[in-house]
Amino acid sequence: MWKPNQAGPNTPLTPEPVRPASPAPAPTPFEAGVTRPSPGPVAATAVPSGEQATIGKSLIVKGEVSGSESLYIDGKVEGAINLAGNRVTIGRNGQVAANITAREVVVLGKVRGNVHASDRVDIRSEGSLTGDVAAARISIEDGAYFKGGIDIRKPGDTKNGAATTPEPVAINQS
Repeated sequence: MWKPNQAGPNTPLTPEPVRPASPAPAPTPFEAGVTRPSPGPVAATAVPSGEQATIGKSLIVKGEVSGSESLYIDGKVEGAINLAGNRVTIGRNGQVAANITAREVVVLGKVRGNVHASDRVDIRSEGSLTGDVAAARISIEDGAYFKGGIDIRKPGDTKNGAATTPEPVAINQS
């Protein structure tokens, strides 16, 4: 008869050791300065699906930023931001001196430049935007700072934020 303190013919004498989890791979040089959002609860400014790149608060970017994924800016950007089909979020620490073209723009920090959004622009209570806005929808919370003009466009406007001023017509008087 088998007793608990005796090992059976197929039972090992010592339990198998717990294997440690594999360490996370080291970040590549391109990822070293980029922070990724934690897999915790989704914030209101998070992208519902797909990838989101982040410019951390100690980073300064000068030049043109373009691509095909959403962008969260917590650092400084000077130049131009072109992410036509995606969301650009300027975080609380973000300082942007650039013209922005995107599907959606959320401002929690400071923006100096014109904003062209195919869908919406959202200026939160702690946000500041100085420049003209062209979008289908705009939201400015109480306490937000905005100085500039607003051009409300129809959804699906194919001009992608380009000015639609009529061309001058020459009148021939004889």
